[in-house]
Amino acid sequence: MSKFQIHTVDTAPAQSKPILEGAIKQMGVVPNLFGTMAEAPTILKAYTQLHEQFTNTSFDAEELTVVWQTINVEHECHYCVPAHTGIAHSMNVDAALTEALRNGDKMPTAKLQALHDFTLSMVRNRGNVPATDMDAFFAAGYGQQQVLEVILGLSQKTISNYVNHVAKTPVDPMFESFAWEK
Repeated sequence: MSKFQIHTVDTAPAQSKPILEGAIKQMGVVPNLFGTMAEAPTILKAYTQLHEQFTNTSFDAEELTVVWQTINVEHECHYCVPAHTGIAHSMNVDAALTEALRNGDKMPTAKLQALHDFTLSMVRNRGNVPATDMDAFFAAGYGQQQVLEVILGLSQKTISNYVNHVAKTPVDPMFESFAWEK
């Protein structure tokens, strides 16, 4: 089996270097996910653009976390669950919500539960969400915009989760304390 290289700014293809340099400016490091994706500059660019777009949706920090972690846990992503636990902490998301998501427990509010359930239905049904699930999502106060925004978040997480599965991306030291497995 081929081992995926985790690039640095020095080893990355030229088109990936600006994104890796930006990560260093923003986070102080090149996350292993970015270093892995750097091998294919187009996927790294797509992922970072999807991340930026998803964080600019109508969802607040808790809702972003619910979408991200629901997908990460369902996809059993050994890398993204710890990473998004750390990200949630940096976004001041209540640790109780983060732990509920990691453990498959009930969400703290009915609205967040509806978002979790809808996101899970979207993943499990590959977009063929049953009308009852769609109705429950709308009854919780969400609308068509949020349906589409969940799909955007799913697009982002599918890229990272699948890359991490095939590359066996090691969890970054800054997220190791949040290690997770199903």
